[in-house]
Amino acid sequence: MSFVTTKDGVQIFYKDWGPKEAQPIVFHHGWPLSADDWDNQMLFFLANGFRVVAHDRRGHGRSSQVSEGHDMDHYAADASAVAEHLDLKNAIHVGHSTGGGQVARYVAQFGQPQGRVAKAALISSVPPLMVKTPTNPGGTPVEVFDGFRTALAANRAQFYIDVPSGPFYGYNRPGAKPVQGIIQNWWRQGMMGSAKAHYEGIKAFSETDQTADLKAITVPTLVLQGDNDQVVPYENAAILQDKLLAHSELKIYKGYSHGMHTENADAINADLLAFIQK
Repeated sequence: MSFVTTKDGVQIFYKDWGPKEAQPIVFHHGWPLSADDWDNQMLFFLANGFRVVAHDRRGHGRSSQVSEGHDMDHYAADASAVAEHLDLKNAIHVGHSTGGGQVARYVAQFGQPQGRVAKAALISSVPPLMVKTPTNPGGTPVEVFDGFRTALAANRAQFYIDVPSGPFYGYNRPGAKPVQGIIQNWWRQGMMGSAKAHYEGIKAFSETDQTADLKAITVPTLVLQGDNDQVVPYENAAILQDKLLAHSELKIYKGYSHGMHTENADAINADLLAFIQK
């Protein structure tokens, strides 16, 4: 397995597939998953001639289960460590959910200043700010995230069945047809990681204000989200991202869930490819 060691000694697992001379696409996963959440996209874009890269966030998947650094600054720095180690240039960075926050901070603070990024894509992503505050009245009440923490601490294994069985893929909607393999794969990825990293990661994805990150991004950015997203409401995410980004392209999918990159991979992949090839 391939790892890069960060400046603070954390072992970050990564995958690097395809021709080294091809344009790289870097995928950033959501909470509490791993690089495996991008299997479909990595195989698709590999078949289309790209170099595809994905890593496990610290405390997630196969990366070190360290005690510290479970915040957006460290997440972005770890992503930069992978990009620098592989010397990725002219790269497209694609993030889902918390991974979208990771992309926004990485591009703004590392990728653009280093001249490594060509484009970015935010899918069902958390920026600019999830939690409800006086200046963010459309956000989600902190009590919701407190409930996540309580459920995780009480019985993480059960919580990681309940989330994909319900709101993550919209399987709690009338007429929905749950796919057992998708649910089990979500559980598998989640249980590979660290309970502490996942617990503290809730604060990272919900309370990090990334307004400044979005305003700093100048590369073309694709913003994708479903209007049936029960985890990150699109009105307070994709709509605001589109307003804050300098060069954005927005698409809202009718009926698509938070996990649309898995449930509706064919549509998402086609739109990503079209954006990348422009």
